[in-house]
Amino acid sequence: MAGLKSLKKRRRAQVLMAAAGALLIAVVLIGYGFRDGINLYRSPTQISAAAPSPDEYFQLGGLVKDGSIVNRDGVEFDFVITDGAVEIPVSYVGHDPRPDLFTEGQGTIAKGYYRDGRFEAESLLAKHDETYMPREVVDTLKESGVYQDPNS
Repeated sequence: MAGLKSLKKRRRAQVLMAAAGALLIAVVLIGYGFRDGINLYRSPTQISAAAPSPDEYFQLGGLVKDGSIVNRDGVEFDFVITDGAVEIPVSYVGHDPRPDLFTEGQGTIAKGYYRDGRFEAESLLAKHDETYMPREVVDTLKESGVYQDPNS
């Protein structure tokens, strides 16, 4: 009888150890999967207050400054993103052509790296109709007091 209780205790301990091991492996795999999948959004004002490291991949959002788009070779071009308070120069170095609805004065989100005072965008998100603007950009523009509702 005493041997049977000892066997149950041992089996219970083995099951708990296996469950703890499986949980640990799951947490490690989820963390590994998210290491490149979590992209932080920043406004030009936030970047000027605390510049990120050159190897940090993140999203920069705001309005494309009027008169700032300058074409370069191929699909590459330069422009300026502003939130009404601070302007950040951007160089698009991606491989895709500029989105059709990417225009001056419109909201955009660029994904890439901030290096040597310039944002190097690898991809761009632009509005997909005349009234759409990314939520993050709207929030940033409201904070700086330059947001204008397109429906008014």
